[in-house]
Formats: sequence, C-alpha cells, structure tokens
Amino acid sequence: MTDQGKPISASRVTISQMMGPQDTNGYGNVHGGVIMKLADEAGALASMRHAQAPTVTVSVDSMTFMEPIYVGNFVQFNAELTYVGRTSMEVRVEVVKENPVTGERRISNTAYIVYVALDGDGHPKSVPPLAYETDEEKRRAQLAEERQAFRKQQRSQEKQLK
Repeated sequence: MTDQGKPISASRVTISQMMGPQDTNGYGNVHGGVIMKLADEAGALASMRHAQAPTVTVSVDSMTFMEPIYVGNFVQFNAELTYVGRTSMEVRVEVVKENPVTGERRISNTAYIVYVALDGDGHPKSVPPLAYETDEEKRRAQLAEERQAFRKQQRSQEKQLK
C-alpha cells in the first residue's frame, strides 16, 4: 500500500469457468443469472481483497449483455476496483467468452457492482483509498465518481418518495 492508497492491481481478480449444459437454456445459451452470479463472485473477491474484510453487494448499476455465451464456451470474469468511498467500492467486471476450439475471444458483458465492507459486527467499515497508476485507471475513476453521484441522487429521490 502506498501513502496514496492501495493500487488497483493489488486486488484485481480473474475467475474462469467452462460453461456446461447445466448452465444453459434449451437453445444452448448460458442463462443470464449464471453470468450475473459469477460476475458478483469475482467482484466480491476483488472488493474483499481491497478492504481486507468481508463485503456485501449493495447494487448492480448495469449488466450489459452484448454477446451470447454458449455451452462449451470458456468464460473469464475480470474484476477490478474503479472507485472507493468511505465504506463502499465500485468494481468493474468484464466478462470475456472464448471458443476454446478456435481461440476466438470476445467481451460479452460488462458490469458495475457496488460493495460495502463490513466489520466483525456486520457494520460498514472504512476501506483504504485507491492509488491510480495509469491514465486509463484515472479515466475510469472519473466515470465511476459520476456514477456514484448519480446513485446518491437516486437514493435521495427514493427516500423523498417514501
């Protein structure tokens, strides 16, 4: 950890899995819920590594399905932090499908998932700041800050409606 915080690279996670018949519908397409579950697991691991504490999912801002994933595809879930607040962390999960026979790889999904770190009593716990090492990380952080401001605005509006 640097004086400015922990680098994104310190908590980056990749999990991989071959998609089998148990993961698919009658057409051979992998269920979206299977992809969402694995994306959440990868994001949770990245957030736990950063916080060095248990984390829970707070929200999924988006899960964009750009390409179908089929039975027999090898799928990678690449997760890295993009933003850190006091107790919350936004994680970007990129889902890459690969045809293991042809070697063709394509991004099929991207998700932004927010987690909160918990202390031993299950209460929100402060997390270390992020140290940005590249221009791309800084650009993603700026976009993440905009998404976080939008989330706060949405929560405020929801509270007013109650």
